[in-house]
Amino acid sequence: MYKILIVEDDNTIAELLASHLKKWNYKTVCVRDFKNVMEEFKKADPQLVILDIGLPFYNGFYWCQEIRKLSNVPIIFLSSMNDNMNIVMAMNMGGDEFIEKPFDLNVVTAKVQAVLRRAYALQGTANIIEHGEMLLNLGDASLTIAGRKIELTKNEFKICQMLFESAGKFVTRDAIMTRLWESDEFIDDNTLTVNVARLRKKLEEAGMHDVIRTKKGIGYMLV
Repeated sequence: MYKILIVEDDNTIAELLASHLKKWNYKTVCVRDFKNVMEEFKKADPQLVILDIGLPFYNGFYWCQEIRKLSNVPIIFLSSMNDNMNIVMAMNMGGDEFIEKPFDLNVVTAKVQAVLRRAYALQGTANIIEHGEMLLNLGDASLTIAGRKIELTKNEFKICQMLFESAGKFVTRDAIMTRLWESDEFIDDNTLTVNVARLRKKLEEAGMHDVIRTKKGIGYMLV
């Protein structure tokens, strides 16, 4: 689960962002001590920082520079100071994205997800298969949905890999069973059905409904 540090002195905005991002399975921490932002940054050890420009004591540009002395963590500036000069300065100081106030929460979510993908998921592009909000990491056999890591069994991962690699196309049951036969576990038609059902349940619990389509007598497709 990705942790996001919110550096925003308007408590209403900070809590609104924190509450919304938690619904997307992100862990959030709101800075309260604006004299000691770096101490809170070190304590939180976040994977992303949302940083306002207009802050008490020192502005967001200052704290961005301080963070950059220690970390390459992605930083999204969030500010009503949205003239070209401030946007350019935010990027030059080390910011990765700029969101203007007033903002749409859906836009914030989309930009958070995009920045996190660029910063983390795509560090090893060859080992990552992306489909919508889902990221399948071939390196550590993990599935991440909107920043939340989903535990998969060995067979569930193999099924996932085949479906991700052929997204939008049906993968036959025979092809999947052939792949699963590589393990020492006995796989028959019923075992495959059970494994797919368990995988579907895990995806649904993570908010991904109806992403695996079944075609009777043919196989499965990731949509």
